[in-house]
Amino acid sequence: MVVLSDLLILCGRVYPRGSDMQKIKSLMTRQGLKSPPESLSDLGAIESLRVPGKEEFRELREQPSDPQAEQELINSIEQVYFSTDSFDIVRYELEKLPPVLNLQELEEYRDKLKQQQAAELERVTSLQTGLQLAAVICTNGRRHLNIAKEGFTQASLGLLANQRKRQLLIGLLKSLRTIKTLQRTDVRLSEMLEEEDYPGAIQLCLECQKAASTFKHYSCISELNSKLQDTLEQIEEQLDVALSKICKNFDINHYTKVQQAYRLLGKTQTAMDQLHMHFTQAIHNTVFQVVLGYVELCAGNTDTKFQKLQYKDLCTHVTPDSYIPCLADLCKALWEVMLSYYRTMEWHEKHDNEDTTSASEGSNMMGTEETNFDRGYIKKKLEHGLTRIWQDVQLKVKTYLLGTDLSIFKYDDFIFVLDIISRLMQVGEEFCGSKSEVLQDSIRKQSVNYFKNYHRTRLDELRMFLENETWELCPVKSNFSILQLHEFKFMEQSRSPSVSPSKQPSSTSSKTVTLFEQYCSGGNPFEIQANHKDEETEDVLASNGYESDEQEKSAYQEYDSDSDVPEELKRDYVDEQTGDAPVKSVSRETLKSRKKSDYSLNKVNAPILTNTTLNVIRLVGKYMQMMNILKPIAFDVIHFMSQLFDYYLYAIYTFFGRNDSLESTGLGLSSSRLRTTLNRIQESLIDMEVSADPTATLTAAEERKEKVPSPHLSHLVVLTSGDTLYGLAERVVATESLVFLAEQFEFLQPHLDAVMPAVKKPFLQQFYSQTVSTASELRKPIYWIVAGKAIDYEQMLLLMANVKWDVKEIMSQHNIYVDALLKEFEQFNMRLNEVSKKVRIPLPVSNILWEHCIRLANRTIVEGYANVKKCSNEGRALMQLDFQQFLMKLEKLTDIRPIPDKEFVETYIKAYYLTENDMERWIKEHREYSTKQLINLVNVCLGSHINKKARQKLLSAVDDIDRPKR
Repeated sequence: MVVLSDLLILCGRVYPRGSDMQKIKSLMTRQGLKSPPESLSDLGAIESLRVPGKEEFRELREQPSDPQAEQELINSIEQVYFSTDSFDIVRYELEKLPPVLNLQELEEYRDKLKQQQAAELERVTSLQTGLQLAAVICTNGRRHLNIAKEGFTQASLGLLANQRKRQLLIGLLKSLRTIKTLQRTDVRLSEMLEEEDYPGAIQLCLECQKAASTFKHYSCISELNSKLQDTLEQIEEQLDVALSKICKNFDINHYTKVQQAYRLLGKTQTAMDQLHMHFTQAIHNTVFQVVLGYVELCAGNTDTKFQKLQYKDLCTHVTPDSYIPCLADLCKALWEVMLSYYRTMEWHEKHDNEDTTSASEGSNMMGTEETNFDRGYIKKKLEHGLTRIWQDVQLKVKTYLLGTDLSIFKYDDFIFVLDIISRLMQVGEEFCGSKSEVLQDSIRKQSVNYFKNYHRTRLDELRMFLENETWELCPVKSNFSILQLHEFKFMEQSRSPSVSPSKQPSSTSSKTVTLFEQYCSGGNPFEIQANHKDEETEDVLASNGYESDEQEKSAYQEYDSDSDVPEELKRDYVDEQTGDAPVKSVSRETLKSRKKSDYSLNKVNAPILTNTTLNVIRLVGKYMQMMNILKPIAFDVIHFMSQLFDYYLYAIYTFFGRNDSLESTGLGLSSSRLRTTLNRIQESLIDMEVSADPTATLTAAEERKEKVPSPHLSHLVVLTSGDTLYGLAERVVATESLVFLAEQFEFLQPHLDAVMPAVKKPFLQQFYSQTVSTASELRKPIYWIVAGKAIDYEQMLLLMANVKWDVKEIMSQHNIYVDALLKEFEQFNMRLNEVSKKVRIPLPVSNILWEHCIRLANRTIVEGYANVKKCSNEGRALMQLDFQQFLMKLEKLTDIRPIPDKEFVETYIKAYYLTENDMERWIKEHREYSTKQLINLVNVCLGSHINKKARQKLLSAVDDIDRPKR
C-alpha cells in the first residue's frame, strides 16, 4: 500500500517537459496558478510549484547524469500528463493497474516515474535560472536608457542624424558620377575599336564591368552590365576577324595587339585554336579565288555558275594558256600564307624568350606555372600546324596539277611547271622538313607519261635528222662548250646537280640562306621572270669554221709552204743486216711536219660536230633540266638519254662502219665490247621489222612502240668516190662528232651520278663502261673501209706476181712494185691533204688511217710473197731489199712509229731460212698467218730440201692450226 501511495503522489507531481508554454500552463494550473507570469513581479509564482524535497530525490540526483539517457527519459513521459482539460491523473494511473498487483513491478514503475519527474524538474530549474538572468539584463538596459535620455538632448541627436545623412548623400553623388562615366564608355570603346586598340578596349571594358559590379544594387546598373557584356562579345568577334587577317599578311604590330587582347581575356589557347582554323580557311579561300579569277577571265563572261563549283571541278576549267600564270599566282598566294605562319612562329619564339626572362625575375609561382602551360600548348600547336598546313597546300596544288592534261604542253612550258613545283617542294622542305610525297607522286606520274611521249617524238625526230644529215661540219667557235647552250644554263647557275634550276640567291655567304629568310622582308620566290629567256643568248657559231678571214688565209698559206718533204730525210739509210731504220736526229722541219700531221687548217682546233650532234646535245640538256627539277624520275630520264646516245652510235656504225667482208679479216677491228654494245642496241632499241605482224601479241606490239626503225644514210652522201677518199670528210665529221658527243657525256657523268638513285647506279656505270667508252673504237672499222679502198692492193699483187724470185745472183735494185706502192701512198697523202681543206683531220684519225693503210700494205706484201711458186736464197734477199726500200720511203711520208706490222713481214721473210725442225716449232708459234701462207713456206722454202714424209708432217701441223679456225 505504501508503494501504491507513493505512486499516486508521483502521478500528481509530474512536471511538463520542454519549454512549451502550453505545457507550462497545464502544469501551473494543476499547481494552483491561473496563468504563467507576465512580468518580473510574477516570477515569484514559480516558487509556489510543489517541488519534491531534497531528501526525497537525493538518491536520484546523486546518480550520474547522461544527457542522452536523460533526453530519452523525458521523451518517455506520456503525452496525457500534459493535457489541459480536466484530467484525473490518479484515476488514470489506478485504471492502468493490473487486476493482480505485483509489488516489484509497482516499485519499478514508481522508480521510473521518479526518474521522469527528476529529469523534468532539472529542465524547469534551468529555465528558471535563465529567466532570472534575462530579468537582470532587462533591468540594466532600462537603467542605461534612462541615463542616456537624461545625458543627450534631442538637438544633438538630430545633428548626428543630419551628418550621417550628409555622408550618405556624398557617397551617393560619387556613385552617380561613376555611373554617368560608365554610361559614356560606349563612345570611347568605339574609338578604340576603330583604331584597332583591342587591348585598350578590353581593359576598359573589364574595368567598367568591375566598377559596375560595385553598384549592382542600383537598378540602372543591371542594364549597363548587360550592355558591357554585349560589348565585350562584340570586341571578341572583331578580335577574331583581326586574327584572321594575320593569315595572308602578317603585321608584327597588329599581331602583338591581338595577342595582348587575348591574354587579357585569358583565352590565349582559344586564340591559337582559332588561328589554325583561319589558316586552313585562308588556304581554301585563297586557292579558290585565284583559280576562279582565271577561269572567269578566260570564260569572258560574268556567269556566276563557276562560283558554285567545287575547287576540284573548277580546276578542270583552267585553259592551257592560263595554266602557268594561274599556277604561279596560286603558289605566290600560298607562299604568302606559309610566310605568315612562319613569321607567326618567329613572333612566338621571340616573345617566349622575353616572357621566360621576365618570369625568372618575378616571384608569382602560380602565374608562372600557368604561363608556362600556355606557352607549351602554343608551341606544340604551332609545331603540329606546320605539317597540317603544308599537307593542305600539297593537296590543293595536287588537285590543280591533276585538273589539266599536261601532255599537250610544250617542253619549255612543262619544264616551267616542274620548276615551279620543284621550288614549292623546296619551300615545303624548309617549312616543315617534308619530302612532299603528295606532290612528288602527282607530278611524277604526269612527268613520266609526258616524258615517254616526248622522248618517243624526239627519237623519231633524231631518225629524221640522221637520215637527212649530209655530215657537213657545223662551224662552232674554238672555245665552244655545252655550257654556252641555252639548255645547259642551269648548270652554270647551280654548279651543283642537286640544286633546282630556279633563280639562285645572290648571296655569296657560305651559310645557306633559306627561302623564308631570303624573302621574309619582301619579294616572292614564285615571281615569273619574264625576261629570263631573252637574256640567255647563244654565241657559239663561227664563220666558215674560222674565227676570222685572216686566220683562214694564214692557215692555207702555212700548209702549202710545208707540203714538200724535207731534204734531210732523203739522206737517211737502211741497215741491210737488221732491216731497221737508224735513229735519226729530229730536225726543225720534222718537228714542224709532225705538228701538221693532224692535217689541221685551223690552229684553234674547233670541235668537230654536225647540226644533228648539236641537236642531240640540246636534247640531253633538256632531259637534264627535267631530271634536276624532278629527281624521282632521274633513272627514267637517264635511261632515255642513254637511248639518244645509243641510237646516234648505232646510226654512225650503220652508215659508215658496217662491212661484213672486213670483219672476216680477223684483225680485231671491232672489239668484243663494241660488238656486244651494237648487238644490245639492235635488240633493245632498233625495230628491224618492216611492217607490223597482225598475229603479234599485245606485248610484242608494246615493245615495238618502244623501238625505232633503223636509220638510212641520205642519198646525198656519196661514199664511193676515190677522189674524196670514199667520203672520208663525211666519215670524219660523223665519227668525230660521235667522239665529241661521248666526251660531253663523260663531262656530265658526275652530274648524272649525283642524281641517280643508289640502286640504279650500276646501270649508269655499265652505260659508261660498255657504251660511251666504245665511241672512239668505231674509228677502226670506219676508217678501215677507207684504208681498204684508198690503196690499190690488187694491182700490187699483180705486180708482185710478175717478179722472178728464183734469181741466181744478189740484186742491188728493188722491184718496181715497191715504187708503185709508194706512189699509191703519196697519192693517198695528197688526197688526205685535199680532204683536210674541207674538214680538220685530228691526229688520232690520221694515225689510224695511216696505220690501216700500212698494215694492209704489209699484209698484201706477205700475201704476195705467199703466192711465189719458186724462190732462191737470192730471191729471199731481194724480198728483204724490197721491204727495206719500202720502209725507208714510207717513213718519210708518215710520223707513225713503229711501222705497223713491220715484224709481220720481216718474220715471214726470215722464216725462209729455217730448217725442218725449226719450221715445225715456228708454225706452232705463229698463228697470225693464214693457212695458205704457212703452206707456201713449207712447199717453196723447204720443198727441195726435205722428203715427202717430212713435208707431210709440216703440212699436218699447219692443218692442226687451221682446224680450230674452221
